[in-house]
Amino acid sequence: MQQINFGRLENLVVAGGQVVMDPPPRVVREHKFGGDNGPRPELRSDDFLLKQQVVELCTMLDDLQDGVIDVLEVKHGLPFRMILREVAA
Repeated sequence: MQQINFGRLENLVVAGGQVVMDPPPRVVREHKFGGDNGPRPELRSDDFLLKQQVVELCTMLDDLQDGVIDVLEVKHGLPFRMILREVAA
């Protein structure tokens, strides 16, 4: 997400509460003219505090356990919005 900065991940597979990169998700990068389009500066750091959005995403992955996230929107290198399909009960 820090590498993308602005954009989205599509068809992100989750197994056992962990993101699976095989098959790799589709990455759609957003480019803002006149804006900061490079990766986040935290990408070069080995030690930084996790933002609340990342903690919330990890909790959602734990709750989901197994499935596919249709769309995970990324803004400023952080998870912004998640769209996933569920079976109606």
